[in-house]
Amino acid sequence: MSATLQPTGFGRAGETAMEDYVTMIVAGQTFGIPVLNVRDVLSPQIITRIPLAQAEIAGSLNLRGRIVTAINMRTRLGLPADGFVERAMAVVVEHDDEPFSLLVDEVGEVLSLPTRQKESVPATLDARWREVSQGIYRLEDRLLLVLSVTSVLGAIGVEPVHGM
Repeated sequence: MSATLQPTGFGRAGETAMEDYVTMIVAGQTFGIPVLNVRDVLSPQIITRIPLAQAEIAGSLNLRGRIVTAINMRTRLGLPADGFVERAMAVVVEHDDEPFSLLVDEVGEVLSLPTRQKESVPATLDARWREVSQGIYRLEDRLLLVLSVTSVLGAIGVEPVHGM
């Protein structure tokens, strides 16, 4: 019998349900995306600007023959982004069967956290940050915001770039 995550927060015989997150940092703030949502992590890539695209859309990149729309997370969160795209790490996620790349300052570790310790997003958090977060974890030395990919992409009305 394989172990699965239980919505009650407990697995077999009182085990605590855990969720794994890929961590990433944007302007010193740690975000987490569930591991199952991450398709790839890339070092800085050549990004081709898309004319007349919204400011949050950094452009597109080629990932093994697929065109991937790149989202500038600094711009999306209302932070300064001068020169950021050229040095940004890319976390590739799937949304509606299309790949998207979230450009971040750096990618950290994978953390396994108990689902019962996840808290609601504080009302005092900046509105742009609050709308892309679906919860928080209070870690020993920092706060981890759980990123909602659907909210990141939906709020800016991103349409996937098809091609190649």
